[in-house]
Amino acid sequence: MNRMSVFIIASCAAFGVLFALYSLSFTHQAIYVAVDGSDQNEGTLERPFQTIAKASLEAEAGTTVYIREGTYKEPLVVQHSGTKYKPITFQAYQGEKVIVDGENLNDSEGDRALVVLEDKNYINIEGLTIKNVTTDTIDETVMGFFISGSSSHITVRDNIIKEIKTWHEEGNGHGIAVYGTGSMRDINIIDNIVEDLKLGTSESVVLNGDIDGFTIEGNKVQYSDNIGIDLIGYEGVANNPSADYVRNGIVQNNTVHHVSSFTNPAYNGEYSAAAIYVDGGKDILIKENELYENDIGIEATSEHSGKYAENIQMIDNLISNNYYIGIAIGGYDEERGGTRNTLITNNTLYQNDTKHLKGGQLLVQYNVHDNEIRGNKFTASPSRIFIANFFRKNRDNRLIEKIFYSEQSEEAIWIWEDEEYRSFSAFREASGSSDEKSPYIDTRKEE
Repeated sequence: MNRMSVFIIASCAAFGVLFALYSLSFTHQAIYVAVDGSDQNEGTLERPFQTIAKASLEAEAGTTVYIREGTYKEPLVVQHSGTKYKPITFQAYQGEKVIVDGENLNDSEGDRALVVLEDKNYINIEGLTIKNVTTDTIDETVMGFFISGSSSHITVRDNIIKEIKTWHEEGNGHGIAVYGTGSMRDINIIDNIVEDLKLGTSESVVLNGDIDGFTIEGNKVQYSDNIGIDLIGYEGVANNPSADYVRNGIVQNNTVHHVSSFTNPAYNGEYSAAAIYVDGGKDILIKENELYENDIGIEATSEHSGKYAENIQMIDNLISNNYYIGIAIGGYDEERGGTRNTLITNNTLYQNDTKHLKGGQLLVQYNVHDNEIRGNKFTASPSRIFIANFFRKNRDNRLIEKIFYSEQSEEAIWIWEDEEYRSFSAFREASGSSDEKSPYIDTRKEE
């Protein structure tokens, strides 16, 4: 083959690639919805549809559905999947205020959600306010978002989710619920506000089941009566039992505050709601979150015997003024699972245990093995407790390079294997920690 022939073939191949890219860039379709539109219209900006349902039915791969300002008293049920290069997006038009309201769902029976994705791929939901789904029945679950099946490559961004409420003391509600019954990949929950929720025994934002790869970043979760962000395994959600746990994800730059189960009738006045809870998840990075005035800052364990929260990294989090505990690891009784191969480093834990519940800055419970705790800054609250460990069954944990501060007039307390210590040197010897280079620092002012 001569050089000219090679050049012509190469040029044709290059032109084919450019044409394919050009075609991809111009396959975008826009559909518009407005409260004063009509489903008999063409769905254009000038002649929009009236219902989100009609737009969802018509939205194919590569479509952006622009929703105009107003209140829509209907759910958004995603009907079709996008593709990698042609996702389907539902979003508020140019920052207009779009409310998807559940008022018309509240007389319905059974579980219900305002945004529903089942076995859908490459979907983006952006810039909507999702509100007002309630129930007073024990066997109904109400949700803002419900993403289920094998849905993958999903992004939920810049939405407000609020007023999702169960009024039954043993009911269930979620702001955002992602349940991987099939195999899920690439779930992204970014820059949302989740607030004003009554959840019964459930969670504000939850990922549960077979979910491999996720990002929860930049969200604000606030004023909820149960767990803020929950990453769950081993509850029997996934079709494949060996993959029934959330894994390989990041929880970063979120702010969670005023999350407490104290007023939740399902918990009888207990302070047990964590801002971030890993319940059987694995290979998760929890980084640079700000967590304050919750019951618990971060908790990592498994509620199922023989199972663990494993390979969890808690790094550079600011955890302050939480009512019960700053960070908790391990099961709350011998019948639970535990925490192993976890790193807790460079976190600032400031005056947690404000309700004097003996949780301290760090609570070490049952089945805690092969973890490393180093380089954290602990400042005791008036409870005076830095580390609380009332349990004797833990092993091979490394407590190194910690810095402890005391700002109270009374002496500080360390509890290790149910023995109380009033000096740092005694605690170091009892726990086997190696803190010689980073001693306890007493910053109490002389009276």
